[in-house]
Amino acid sequence: MAEGIRIGPLTLNYYGMIIMAGVIAAAALSHYEAKRRKLNADIVWDCLPWVVLGGVIGARIWHILTPPASMVEQGVTTWYYLTHPLDAIAIWRGGLGIPGAVAGGALALYLYTRKREISFLLWVDIIAPGLALAQAIGRWGNFINQEVYGRPSNLPWAITIDPRYRLPEYRDVATYHPLFLYESIFNLLNMGFLLWLTRKMAHKLKQGDIFLSYLVTYPMFRFFLEFLRLDASLVGGVNANQTLMLIIALAAAGLIVWRHRETIFPRQANEKPEHEDIENLEDAIEKNEE
Repeated sequence: MAEGIRIGPLTLNYYGMIIMAGVIAAAALSHYEAKRRKLNADIVWDCLPWVVLGGVIGARIWHILTPPASMVEQGVTTWYYLTHPLDAIAIWRGGLGIPGAVAGGALALYLYTRKREISFLLWVDIIAPGLALAQAIGRWGNFINQEVYGRPSNLPWAITIDPRYRLPEYRDVATYHPLFLYESIFNLLNMGFLLWLTRKMAHKLKQGDIFLSYLVTYPMFRFFLEFLRLDASLVGGVNANQTLMLIIALAAAGLIVWRHRETIFPRQANEKPEHEDIENLEDAIEKNEE
């Protein structure tokens, strides 16, 4: 499979074009969401370069810190990247970690909103559905690079991986679970869920709840998806992506519950707020004085 379109000495890499298509689609959806909320939608396009830059840097750093086991066996370790800077920045060959992309993009957005003196939580909510859409589109870049595939499978939708992209112990196995496809479909559904939340539950939500919901849904799906992955990123023998996903999902879910604790755990009907007890005590003292 060709890696891109050649125009003279230049090559437009399919992987990069797919990633950018996802970014533009995400920005367009975020623009629409901002207009729907009667906000200045131009902010989306103004912050886009910074969010994309932060996301790409974060994604690449995460990959460099947690290279998959097959690359480590070939000597492509974190130390290798640190001593080969040209390979470290070669993102067109693949190697972008979603956890780092979300963290880097969120940090860039936070710094941008601080500078513009606008609400970070509001705008991260607006961008969250677009983020899911960008992932749904971007995962097809993994199909082009024949990466992010799962365990061997004979299911009708299993994909064939060229021998040069197979792990050494699976050289004679042709078809595998298309993890990139599973994740792409899930992210489309997740985008729809987040958009539904913004419309149907708006009266119950606090700023930041949509993004926190994303930090529950996607990490939980990714946690279970990692069980099908052959080439996990191991740190100290532990699947780094799977462990981090579980921690993020539990932390985000806990934070949602804490933020809505008064609604989830309402006071008992016969339990009076503390300020009412104080007022009753003051009234009793005044009556005694009279």
